[in-house]
This record gives sequence, structure tokens and C-alpha cells, in this order.
Amino acid sequence: MLAVQQLEAGYGESVILRDVSLKVQPGQVVCLMGRNGVGKTTLMKSIMGLLKARKGTVLYGGQELTKAAPGRRARSGIGYVPQGREIFGQLTVYENIMVGLEASREKGVRSRSIPEEAIAKFPVLPTMYTRRGGDLSGGQQQQLAFARALASKPELLLLDEPCEGIQPSIVDDIRDVIRSIKADGKTSILLVEQSLDFVKSVGDYFYVLDKGAVAWEGGLEALGEEVIKKYLTV
Repeated sequence: MLAVQQLEAGYGESVILRDVSLKVQPGQVVCLMGRNGVGKTTLMKSIMGLLKARKGTVLYGGQELTKAAPGRRARSGIGYVPQGREIFGQLTVYENIMVGLEASREKGVRSRSIPEEAIAKFPVLPTMYTRRGGDLSGGQQQQLAFARALASKPELLLLDEPCEGIQPSIVDDIRDVIRSIKADGKTSILLVEQSLDFVKSVGDYFYVLDKGAVAWEGGLEALGEEVIKKYLTV
């Protein structure tokens, strides 16, 4: 589904990612972990095309997207829920979700209504369609950002710390949503998340970044105390 190979990226003259390689198989939830500042968000932005790769390749569905614009990547089937949500505060909830339809691969879908798949997992959102995005709570905005990404029916979903600053009840809802997406088997997920308990509850495979490089990778059974203490404990 996704293959990042020997990726190097950064800001200005600073190199943040060094020779990073990872894969996401169809139907998998792959978790990307590491302490603050190791390059997790930089990698997500590089995959989405918001940050240009200096070296390496980004392959999606066998198609090279290394130099493709973010819009093309989105229309290829990649959905993105960024860190901080980045919803449009002046637009209504309905309008925010409709923006997600711009990335749809289906002809004529941009003029149609919001697909049921986008909001079925967030039943509170239709009751808020006329409210401005900026007036929602943090948890509601996170659900809105999730629904916006799902509106285009992506085959790969990038989630950058979806539980950051969210009340526990909404965290539970997000966990349930990820599990239901996984159970459907139609969408793969690359998840950045700090909570070890959360990633263990949803993840199939794990990568740990340290100093801009992949320091460890493996399945849940291999994610032991030694790895946690060395790379994840603050």
C-alpha cells in the first residue's frame, strides 16, 4: 500500500529525517512512535507532499509520488488528519466536511452530498452542521477533521496524534473508529501517537524513530520493556 524508501527531508538547512524506510501493508494499522522532536510529523508531511523529500522515494499502490503535489496524493487515495486538526474555523461543520470531497477520486462526487461513510462513525456531527468549526470543542474538532478525511473514501489514512489534548471519552471514540476501519479491511492506517496503551490496542506493526531515523521496528509481541525504556520513556 505504502512504501517509503531511504527518505531524507528537513527544513531549510536542517536535516530532520535520515534514510527513513517503512511500509504499510493493505488493511494494516502501522504505528509510528518516538519521543518529541524525532521527526514523526516531518515524515507524515513528507508522505503527504507538504514537505519535499530531498532524497529517497514515496511509493503508493505501486505508483511513485515522490515529486507529486499534495492534491494529487490526496486524489490518489491518501487521507490526512494533521496534528492540531487544522479545521477551517470560519466554515461550518458541513462546509468543512465538503472540503474533504475535493480529494475524491469519484467523478462528479464533489457536487454531491456528504457520504454516509464519513459521518456514520461520528453521529454528533450532523447535529452541528450549521455551527462554525471554530466554535467546536477540541474533541469535536478532532471528530470533524477525521470525518473530513474520510469524506473522500481514502485507501490510506495518515493520522498524526489524533488523541492529543482530547478528553478520555473522545479518545475512546477514536479508538473505536480506528478499530472499525481496521475491521472493514478497506483502509490502511499510518498512525502517529504518543500513548503506548493506545497504539498497543489498535496497532499491527510498529516503527520507532530516534534522531530522525528508524531505530526499531517489529510486531506487538516484540515491543518489550527494553525498547520502550530505550526509545520511548521520557
